[in-house]
Amino acid sequence: MTPALTALLCLGLSLGPRTRMQAGPFPKPTLWAEPGSVISWGSPVTIWCQGSLEAQEYQLDKEGSPEPWDRNNPLEPKNKARFSIPSMTQHHAGRYRCHYYSSAGWSEPSDPLELVMTGFYNKPTLSALPSPVVASGGNMTLRCGSQKGYHHFVLMKEGEHQLPRTLDSQQLHSGGFQALFPVGPVTPSHRWRFTCYYYYTNTPWVWSHPSDPLEILPSGVSRKPSLLTLQGPVLAPGQSLTLQCGSDVGYDRFVLYKEGERDFLQRPGQQPQAGLSQANFTLGPVSRSYGGQYRCYGAHNLSSEWSAPSDPLDILITGQIYDTVSLSAQPGPTVASGENVTLLCQSRGYFDTFLLTKEGAAHPPLRLRSMYGAHKYQAEFPMSPVTSAHAGTYRCYGSRSSNPHLLSFPSEPLELMVSGHSGGSSLPPTGPPSTPGGPEDQPLNPPGSGPQNGLGRYLEVLIGVSVAFVLLLFLLLFLLLRRQRHSKHRTSDQRKTDFQRPAGAAETEPKDRGLLRRSSPAADVQEENLYAAVKDTQSEDRVELDSQSPHDEDPQAVTYAPVKHSSPRREMASPPSSLSGEFLDTKDRQVEEDRQMDTEAAASEASQDVTYAQLHSLTLRRKATEPPPSQEGEPPAEPSIYATLAIH
Repeated sequence: MTPALTALLCLGLSLGPRTRMQAGPFPKPTLWAEPGSVISWGSPVTIWCQGSLEAQEYQLDKEGSPEPWDRNNPLEPKNKARFSIPSMTQHHAGRYRCHYYSSAGWSEPSDPLELVMTGFYNKPTLSALPSPVVASGGNMTLRCGSQKGYHHFVLMKEGEHQLPRTLDSQQLHSGGFQALFPVGPVTPSHRWRFTCYYYYTNTPWVWSHPSDPLEILPSGVSRKPSLLTLQGPVLAPGQSLTLQCGSDVGYDRFVLYKEGERDFLQRPGQQPQAGLSQANFTLGPVSRSYGGQYRCYGAHNLSSEWSAPSDPLDILITGQIYDTVSLSAQPGPTVASGENVTLLCQSRGYFDTFLLTKEGAAHPPLRLRSMYGAHKYQAEFPMSPVTSAHAGTYRCYGSRSSNPHLLSFPSEPLELMVSGHSGGSSLPPTGPPSTPGGPEDQPLNPPGSGPQNGLGRYLEVLIGVSVAFVLLLFLLLFLLLRRQRHSKHRTSDQRKTDFQRPAGAAETEPKDRGLLRRSSPAADVQEENLYAAVKDTQSEDRVELDSQSPHDEDPQAVTYAPVKHSSPRREMASPPSSLSGEFLDTKDRQVEEDRQMDTEAAASEASQDVTYAQLHSLTLRRKATEPPPSQEGEPPAEPSIYATLAIH
């Protein structure tokens, strides 16, 4: 082998390994930041550069800086290096690259890392158009805006490591700026939560504060919940407002959304009973900003899909317009059931719409567009035919189309009283007829309100009649007791007069007897015989004589005295010259015998003589009827004697 060939062979062996090391590719380093590339002002951040195990040194370069930003030795196992920023400022914001050095030289630079500092400007607003709730699989638009003329807007999605989306700003006619970001299709497979920023063109890595986060709710077709207010839809400033969202589906959570707002409230569901779930959203004290239209949604914990929206609920705030309104009833506030009445709401101030509310009613107020006439804005609310359900207290309000949820101060309350049925035929209790015209014209249907005023009037009348009846009953009872007491005293006085005369006192002969003797001798004989018969029976028989004092009775009064004979008598005694002596002598003895004979006479069932004596003040007549002679062996029939005494 020649010396030249040997020299070339040695040169090739010595150059071969070195040529392969220089020609072999170096791995490109990787550059990233923790906790992320978008850092708020003043927060710490760590930048990592990862290369090869042969790296001896790592270098971090910032775009626009002539000198290396930082150099660090690799950490074990020497394949990466760490660059720390303890407090983020706008000077740290920018575009970075890194590369490493080994025995073979420098590697190629990494891909750029844009380190952004936020919080240098005021935050923008982020909203969803038309609302943050979209049907599953649907598309929507997110609007990021600001009142200042920033050049660019950035939209970022939470939990996504993709590059943020940037759009140039557009100026509005109102003077503000905005950018519209289309989003979709929206699916419930993951969470849709966004924030947005803005920046100037000359400082693209210095951003504003982030907007408030906006979450998109993908709604499904599951049954919608119901939304109601516990205080009524019309509220005065300062009142508390509680909205209740509920469903019989058994949702685990609910959200409340107000139209036009960028955010919503979320509450866990509660189950007052099996199969039912609800959530209460307490708001307030309310102000004008609470007026608007609300909806709610329900969802299960294991699903990101929300239910269909509830029916809208309008919350109205009063006292926001100072023009006054008045309310009147035509023909009047008192109407019979079945008749017609019209409630007239009017004002001299300008209003687009008038609203009529009923106290205690849960249904939404009735709305009617105003009409101008006679220098007033007014609306007529007809109710026909009127039923007891229409009775109650009404108020009216005015509103303007610029903000229909802000109302005027209420009118003076009007109490509508419905009396009983009118003279015509009975009509079914229906509400007032619907008036066409869309959402501003709604029928008034006051369910659940009874005729409280009419019932109160009926109760007053019933109480008055009852009191009068009780008083009349007491008066009648008093008169009855007084009459009985008076009768008892009069009977006692009469007995004292008849039975308590002194023994042996001479009985005065009536003056008329003298007249009778002088006028008729035959009548005198009959009178004497009658007195003798009565005298003879005094010792054996019980005499029942009920008479009244001549001074107490009318002169023409007639008195009957039944006289019962213990044994039949036919003989007539000789007329005594006077009855007074013997009759009064036996008075005292007869009183005691009468008491003993009362008991015996009550038990006696044998037929007895009955004598009726009709005493008159002017005449004396006697009629004696004797029974026909009885057969032999039979006792004679008892005679009945009728004596009539009359004084002409």
